[in-house]
Amino acid sequence: MAEEKKIRIGKLMVDRALCIGAASCVAVAPTGFELDAENKAVIRRKVSPPSSDATLRKDMEDQTIDDETLLLAAKSCPTAAISIFDEEGNQIYP
Repeated sequence: MAEEKKIRIGKLMVDRALCIGAASCVAVAPTGFELDAENKAVIRRKVSPPSSDATLRKDMEDQTIDDETLLLAAKSCPTAAISIFDEEGNQIYP
């Protein structure tokens, strides 16, 4: 049986045009995401402010959150507004 390759997230971003503020990402990964004043998801970063822009995994505020949880948070989004890329820059989701 082949061993499943472990996901290694390199960066993630939120498409503000697609985000409807459902906050499912916040429910799944509250230390990874929050809603801003416009009720859009933003990524919590080490350096303020939180942003929807492409964020390197290493720049996220919570370094203890695992990649599987971040992927689950992205998959929980009803509009697929969260894009996840691996360390080589290949899009993993959606």
